[in-house]
Amino acid sequence: MGDCGLTGRKIIVDTYGGMARHGGGAFSGKDPSKVDRSAAYAARYVAKNIVAAGLADRCEIQVSYAIGVAEPTSIMVETFGTEKVPAEQLILLVREFFDLRPYGLIQMLDLLHPIYKETAAYGHFGRENFPWEKTDKAQLLRDAAGLK
Repeated sequence: MGDCGLTGRKIIVDTYGGMARHGGGAFSGKDPSKVDRSAAYAARYVAKNIVAAGLADRCEIQVSYAIGVAEPTSIMVETFGTEKVPAEQLILLVREFFDLRPYGLIQMLDLLHPIYKETAAYGHFGRENFPWEKTDKAQLLRDAAGLK
């Protein structure tokens, strides 16, 4: 069933307004089992935690999926040359501390609660009340990376 019957509008307005790359999938109208929405939230969460941990000054996470395959087919961390640890180590930390399978995304970000109405105005990102805006794994990442 994948994305059967699901469409979306204003996808760039809902995200970063052209500041960051976008896979093309819409968020609104999709339940959290659709990675168009949940993985975008998770990528934000991972990137914010990497920056908050001091592992990089800037961070963009790219995750790709295949329909019917739980594990991401690819995870890429782009730090635009600001990384404080090797990129390979960042990817290992992401794989170790963030469950990026669809079910893992739902559990990690508590996406089964009715919080989505708030995203209809002012977009999906940038407000601390959303779980994907938290930096609760920053210290864990910092410790695991061996930064002081």
